Amino acid sequence: MAHSLPPELWSHIFGLAADEDTIFYPGLPTSMTQSSWARSLITDWQLRTPRDSINMVQRRSYATKKSIISTCQSWRRLGLEFLVRYLFFNDPSKLRSLTALLTSNSSLGWWTRRLHITHFLYERGPSLDDFEAALTSVLAQTPNLEIFIVDWPLSRAFGPIADTLGAHCKNLRTAHWHVPAELLPKVIWALDALPLLVSLAVEFDAPLKDSDMLILGSAQDVKLYLPNLQQLILRGYSAEFIEQASGWSLPLLRSFSFDFGSKHEDVPDVLSFLGTHGTSLLFLDLNCIPALDIRTILDLCPLLTAFSFNLDWKIAPIPQNADTGDGPIVFTNRPHEHIAHIGLHGLLFAFGVGLASAYATPDPLRALLVQRTNDRNFAALTKASFPKLERVRVLSPTVLTDLERADGPQGSGMERWERWAGMCEGMSIRLEDCTGALLGTLPQDYEEVEEDEDEEDELVEDNEYSYTDDEEPVRPGGVGLSELRALLEECRKMSEEREDPLFALTYR
Repeated sequence: MAHSLPPELWSHIFGLAADEDTIFYPGLPTSMTQSSWARSLITDWQLRTPRDSINMVQRRSYATKKSIISTCQSWRRLGLEFLVRYLFFNDPSKLRSLTALLTSNSSLGWWTRRLHITHFLYERGPSLDDFEAALTSVLAQTPNLEIFIVDWPLSRAFGPIADTLGAHCKNLRTAHWHVPAELLPKVIWALDALPLLVSLAVEFDAPLKDSDMLILGSAQDVKLYLPNLQQLILRGYSAEFIEQASGWSLPLLRSFSFDFGSKHEDVPDVLSFLGTHGTSLLFLDLNCIPALDIRTILDLCPLLTAFSFNLDWKIAPIPQNADTGDGPIVFTNRPHEHIAHIGLHGLLFAFGVGLASAYATPDPLRALLVQRTNDRNFAALTKASFPKLERVRVLSPTVLTDLERADGPQGSGMERWERWAGMCEGMSIRLEDCTGALLGTLPQDYEEVEEDEDEEDELVEDNEYSYTDDEEPVRPGGVGLSELRALLEECRKMSEEREDPLFALTYR
């Protein structure tokens, strides 16, 4: 069987079975990317974030690849370079072993398209700076690298890594970096050397040294031109980056995400950035505690189809007349003709669950004020302001986890949930949680369905060694039709489970 198909077709089949189209997709997850429920050894259920999901997909893909090349000699010969198309580590010490492997077989690095170093130890474990030489050596031997994601914080190692990327990885299209804020000049010079970037995420930690103003040096005069950049994600201390980017040329920018965390001071000048780049945006995500001028923002971004903001914001009402000090909350100066999806950050106090509910007990006034703000803002999500609105999604994984642990909203939160759900139903708008399910649909509702699926899996396992007349058993040194059918069935299931991105990225 393996000899009857050309190697190119086998390579394509292997790629589908290993879910490589998901792994090599150039776009990065956003706040609107769906989370999912999964069984937990500690609690009944835990929420799997998009980051957890892509890590799981990569592990599953690697296991599939190992199974493929272990099937027979023919598939092993076809699959060796297939095994190193992407490299995924949670232990940076493995980079040294990888360096030795690539050095011993120089052709292997040519096949690598994705390098992802994830961080499971959080504040524990070694610093990635200790592996600077190994990482730069790997990058120098992977000239066709397209995706480079580093979840580990970088400091002194970022400069040499950025230089290596610019010198050897000219095809890089997706980058995710985590650096201290004072390394912004090196970030700018790195971007100047990577004009093919399609998606960029940068997380800026607090400066290592206290400083009132970052020193950019000659990087301050660089007016970047990134002709292919379509997605930009900024987290943390990004004020200076946003100020500089307001003067750059980003003609294809379609998605901008800004996450300011729990900080209240020195909010970046997002309005100036959107004044330059907002007219072409299709997706905008603003996650910060200080309120921004939402009406002006939506005027600056007329083509948006998806918009996320914090429903805890205290938004100034529009006075009904000159003598009226108060009026209704309205999100737009004029109806926004294109927004179909709205995501809501915040809402920790909305449903009477979790730590926010516990903190509200000694200070009920604060909780009541936030809940009142939530109600007024939610009431402003109308078809009058957003004629094409189809979906409103509560984005906080914390809110959904708290609802699951409390078995639903509590106290006034139940009445609020029913009222909001009724408002959305009356306007034919779907009210969702961060998994894409209807808000209020908790995972135990699926237990019966999952039990049925488990029974089916057990039946399949019981018949593991049987095959029908139209299937052939595996022959020594060859591959039966059943293996090919199993691969194609796995491809079909993965395609059905995959969620379409909210915006499409195109290569140039």
